[in-house]
Amino acid sequence: MEPREPLAPFLLAFPGPLRDRLVAAVLSGEKVSTTGLLCEYELEQEELPPVGERSALIDSDGREVAVVEVTEVRVLPLGAVDLRHALDEGEGYTSVAEWRAGHERFWHSEEMREALGDPSFTVDDGTMIVAERFRVVERWG
Repeated sequence: MEPREPLAPFLLAFPGPLRDRLVAAVLSGEKVSTTGLLCEYELEQEELPPVGERSALIDSDGREVAVVEVTEVRVLPLGAVDLRHALDEGEGYTSVAEWRAGHERFWHSEEMREALGDPSFTVDDGTMIVAERFRVVERWG
């Protein structure tokens, strides 16, 4: 195997059962989109990923399990998320309302509020989100 440049990590949720399910969904091809909060990027002073960027998908044990490539990045209000995006998250949602309820549980969790440094953080229709589409280009292991 030829040496390669280190890739930035592609992290889904926090380590644990949710990340394990999401990584499995990416590897199976069910999950081809993900959603983040724009305020997370701003807090971390991170640029949005450019289309074509490749990252290492990281499992709960911190292992690189695949390379994913960003195919689309949209910044939009939470209230504008469409059914295609919700379905493509690969988490079994059948409606935008189900998708949103699941994401609100995550975004309003103690762990997320702690990561954001805001114990009362909440989202609403106007909260700006980052909707990413991606594809797996290489699998390891």
